[in-house]
Amino acid sequence: MGLLRYIVLGAAVAAGVKYATKKRPDGKSFIDDISEKAPEWMNQAKKYTDQIKDQYGAQKPTHRDYQ
Repeated sequence: MGLLRYIVLGAAVAAGVKYATKKRPDGKSFIDDISEKAPEWMNQAKKYTDQIKDQYGAQKPTHRDYQ
């Protein structure tokens, strides 16, 4: 039963890779779209992390706050 599970899993992974790398009529694939948009997504994520750091990072207590 374990071998059958690995065969099915391998077939699913192979189908996913084939779909992701298949070229559309415009000559691009799903992977190409993701690789083009990745830098933009990283810049957006950096903005959100900076906002979170500004909100929660500045509230660190010092030893003087406890006296």
